[in-house]
Order: sequence, then structure tokens, then C-alpha cells
Amino acid sequence: MVHDSLQPAATAANLLDVDRVEPPRIRKLNDAPMRLRARYVLYWSQMNRRAESNHALQHAIELANRQGLPVLCYEGLTCTYAHANDRIHTFMLEAVPGTAARLRQLGVGYAFYLRARRSDPNDTLYKLARHAAAVVTDDYPVFIAAAHNASVPQRLDVAYFAVDSSCIVPMSLLLKREYAAYTIRPRIHKLLPQYLRPAPAARPEHAWRGDLPPFHVEATDGNIAQLVAGCEIDHGIAPSLSYRGGADEAERHLRHFLDTNLKRYAKQRNEPSRHATSNLSPYLHFGHISSLQVALAATDYAADQRLDAAAFLEELIVRRELAFNFARYAKNPQGFDDLPEWARATMRQHAGDPRDPRFTPRQMEQAATYDPLWNAAQKELLLRGKIHGYYRMYWGKKIIEWSATYEEALGTMIDLHDRYALDGRDPNTYTNILWCFGLHDRPWFDRPIFGVLRYMSFNGMKTKTDIKAYIEEIAELERTGGDPYRL
Repeated sequence: MVHDSLQPAATAANLLDVDRVEPPRIRKLNDAPMRLRARYVLYWSQMNRRAESNHALQHAIELANRQGLPVLCYEGLTCTYAHANDRIHTFMLEAVPGTAARLRQLGVGYAFYLRARRSDPNDTLYKLARHAAAVVTDDYPVFIAAAHNASVPQRLDVAYFAVDSSCIVPMSLLLKREYAAYTIRPRIHKLLPQYLRPAPAARPEHAWRGDLPPFHVEATDGNIAQLVAGCEIDHGIAPSLSYRGGADEAERHLRHFLDTNLKRYAKQRNEPSRHATSNLSPYLHFGHISSLQVALAATDYAADQRLDAAAFLEELIVRRELAFNFARYAKNPQGFDDLPEWARATMRQHAGDPRDPRFTPRQMEQAATYDPLWNAAQKELLLRGKIHGYYRMYWGKKIIEWSATYEEALGTMIDLHDRYALDGRDPNTYTNILWCFGLHDRPWFDRPIFGVLRYMSFNGMKTKTDIKAYIEEIAELERTGGDPYRL
């Protein structure tokens, strides 16, 4: 159905004045006005693939209500992103049926385009934008969304808004790169009371009743494997043994964490064999759940059960938003340029140190080292699509020790995460990897290869964690192909 607004297009300033989404979340990325005669407001769901707790979707709804239009949500999945493979495609497609159902219930149209082959059209967004009063999308500092938001707005003749629904405290309110957790923490805590509140939950006043575009692909629980098989992607990386995509799955993990793990998180989060973490990082990365929704649920549950959620909220909010802050302001969040000078200096000083033994990236990918703990962590990545955060630090430090150069080590870490990790290609991923090279850390005692970068050893892990239980767990996972910890 076509809705031709006869009212003059409101200015961006006026729209932001009446918008219930907090203005610091919203950036207008071009100078084009809202279109006077349009069929819908278009929400381009690039990173926050959900119907609830989504400020970008809410901004689209509020613009549409102002203009008397429905909202169309467009989500695309292409075969051309770096390292496209069965694991990532499957996880993303598993979310599509639930997203479609929740958006339909909300009254929002949902068009999903699967670009299965490189020869398939690559202009669907531009075609949809021709009939849109405005385009609203996700503000995200890395990966494909950052590239799109830098290039697409100037190619459109309609207003283009990017909305931050990834962070609880809007990224724009932190005006510079923060040095470490201790510098960002007081700023976050000062602003939290204003932003740690439920996202707006407006409904479209004009529900979507039109036809979906002809490119729309109907993904169902029964045809996902077939859709993936038909894509020109890497079919050598199998879907995760442990995680299934979608908002329903994300909410199940959240409920399990609150009921089972929150009470022991502070003491046991760094003991991988105890499984005390939330396992929400894949769902946060793909936008199947928001950090705001998780934080509010944890806060409410802790208050009701008289638990202390401070350690969990520190990781979810302060540490995660430190990573987004770094990604937003860094020259290159996947390189050494933004490391502290002491870290770059110590690597220059120790660049020529002999590495013995040395493993190739391929040997490390295959978990073919002498270290049984490292091999188990790598196999967890290969099988589950995620490494426990504490062992991931050790995993990264050993890659530095075994690589020919620091640059090769960085490339190996990023490559393995981008290809195998469901929580890869994320500000948290790149920040955690660069932490291995001194980001958000301090100098330690000088030693070969590492210089004054923090060192982590097998014996240290053996003292602090139950490595035997972890190694046995991963061996059983590899042997049986079934994860007893899958929810």
C-alpha cells in the first residue's frame, strides 16, 4: 500500500526534538531531506537483528508515525563478506524466522534478501530507498556496517540516520578514546542512571499491509540447511555444535544464566570448566539480544534474589563499552597503530628475538602444537565457535610466542576469530586480541619475545584453573560431536 504524505517533510532537528529515542544515539549521515511522497520508512537492520530493545527500529517507527507511514525492515545476508561460511550463515539464518514473526506481531514489514551468489543483484538497498521517506540503520564502529555507513549515505537522495543501539551509554557521549577501564568507568557510571532504562516500545500507527519485494526469501526452520548449501561460501566450516541463532535462543541463555550462574559468576567466571558465564557474546554480536535488555534483566533479578551482579555488569557494560569506544576512535581497530607507545616500543626492541618453537598459522589452526591446553582452546573455537574468555587470553599470548613476527601473530588471531568465532568481527574481539599486545594494559617485567607485554604460562593456568577437566571436556566434545552444555 502506498502512503503519500501531504505534509511537508519535518526537518531532522524537529524530528529529533519529538523523538523518544535519546538524541545522542542518533546521527544523520547525509544532507538529504526526508522524502515527501513515500511508501514507508525503511529500517536497514545490519547489526541489531531484533524486534525488541532496538533504538534504531524505534527511531524508524517514530519517524513513520510522524509521517503517517508504515515501517519496512530490510535485512540482507550476502555471500561476499570476508570468510563467509556455513557456521556464520547458519547462525544468522536461524534468527530470521523468529525476527520475521516478532516484527509481524509488531506491525512492521520484514524483507529478507539472501544474496547466494556473487552474480546476484547487489542493489536491493538502493531500490528500497527510492520509495522510503528515510533510511534508518545501525550505528556500529567495525565490520561491514561501518563501511556501509561511510559510503552509502552519500549515494542516496533521502535522509539516512544511524542509531546506536549497541551500547547502553551512547557512544557519542564519550568524546575521545579512553585509555583503560579505570578512565572510562567513572564516566559510564555517571551516565548510567540516565540510560539504563528500557528502550522505547512504540508500535507503528500504520501497520505494514503491503506486499513484500520480489527478492524476499522465506527462511524457515526446515529450509535453512538447504539455503546455506546453495550459497557460494566456504562449506568447510560446519555450524556450531553448541549455539543456535535467534532471539528466542538468546533469551533462553539469559534466563539460564540468571537462574543458574549469576550467583556464582563473580567467583567462578574465570574457571572455564565450571561454565559460570552467560555465553551471550554470539547473540550480542549478531544483535539477537541487546546489552541493555541483559543489563536490566540482571539488575532486576539480582535485586529480587538479593544477589550481587556488579562483576557481571562490569564486563557487560564497562568492559564492553570500552571496546566500542576504542573501535569508534581508533585509526585501525585491527592494527598496532593505536597501541600505547610503551607496547609498540617493546615490540620494536624484541622483534628480532628467536622464536623456538615456532608454529605456522596452519598448524595453529589445526590445533597441532605441543601444548594440550592451547590445543583444547583452539578445538573449542573449531567446534563450538567460541573460546572461554579467560583461556582466550592464554590462547592469544601463546600465538605471540609461536609466531615469526608480531604482525603474523595478530593476523593469525584475527583470521581465526573472523572465520570460526560466532562472536568474532566485533569491537570486543578486536579489543581483546589487541589486549594481548598491550592495549588497555600496563607494562610488566621484561622477558624474551614479550618484552614488557604481559606474559601468561601453562603453569600459571594450571595453578589457577582446572585444565585437566577442560581438556577432557573438549576431547569428549570432539569425540562425540555432541555438547552436553548446549541448552
